[in-house]
Amino acid sequence: MFIRTLAVLSLLVGTAAAEKAPPLKASYTADKVAEGVYVIHGPLGIPSPENQGFMNNPGFVITSAGVVIVDPGSSVQTGEMVLGQVRKITDQPVVAVFDTHVHGDHWLANQAIREAYPDAPIYGHPKMISRVEQGDGITWMERMLELTKGATAGTRVVNASQPVDDKAEVRIGDVTFQIMHNGKAHTDNDIMLLLPERGVIFLGDNAGHGRILRQTGAFQGNIEALDLALATDAKVFVPGHGKTAGPVAASAYRDYLKTLYDGVSEYFEDDIPDFEIKHKLRPRLARWKDWQGFDNLMGNHVSQAYLEIEETAF
Repeated sequence: MFIRTLAVLSLLVGTAAAEKAPPLKASYTADKVAEGVYVIHGPLGIPSPENQGFMNNPGFVITSAGVVIVDPGSSVQTGEMVLGQVRKITDQPVVAVFDTHVHGDHWLANQAIREAYPDAPIYGHPKMISRVEQGDGITWMERMLELTKGATAGTRVVNASQPVDDKAEVRIGDVTFQIMHNGKAHTDNDIMLLLPERGVIFLGDNAGHGRILRQTGAFQGNIEALDLALATDAKVFVPGHGKTAGPVAASAYRDYLKTLYDGVSEYFEDDIPDFEIKHKLRPRLARWKDWQGFDNLMGNHVSQAYLEIEETAF
């Protein structure tokens, strides 16, 4: 089975290099969420042949100096769709890109932006840039190819090249992009982007809204990151997946993480093993039971939280 999987993957990677897959079939629109700020809300599912790998929330900000794109998406096809939406609204050029973290469904579309605007800097956390250089980019490219059965073929890795870390400010035209990073959250390389002039914060995958997300960082750090976001003056909160909203787009996911983590901690203190906690904890998490990914990921989250608590206890 392993050899067969490798063979299929090699075929898909070869296809990516030789032949570009068709554009996205579905029609998407850019929703105005604040003055000069737009979000293309992607489907909530995981990458598939049906969604052609598009399932995040690319955003773009129109500044006096040009357009800034946040998390352009998962493939060259998605990036071209995003550029098409930008051009429907403004004829200003793209002058910068921000990637919020290393997960490729958010940034593999860098390729399309680089091809159209080769001088536009692409910003990301230093650890994200390093992880992509060390092979995470290729891993994500191959994963998207496999999950979509080749629908992202033609995509290649274009890494961020401009490192930004916590408390950095990038001024582009009349808009300030304030960088927020508090260590391990959804990953160890997340950045959130606060735009004080527009009253908007891009949360990256520190929050989903209507969708539960895979966790590769730390629950406590993720909770703290969302507490920091909620303490800002932002009025509009853009999650990595799901609908943009007011503070609830951050607080609902923060509450999920906190309820789960506190519940696991309580049962840990009672010496209850993690495989029993999932069923005991489910009633407390009923508020989120209809969110995309809950059934598949809640058990994993319990196990991850258990290990995190265990590490701090000894």
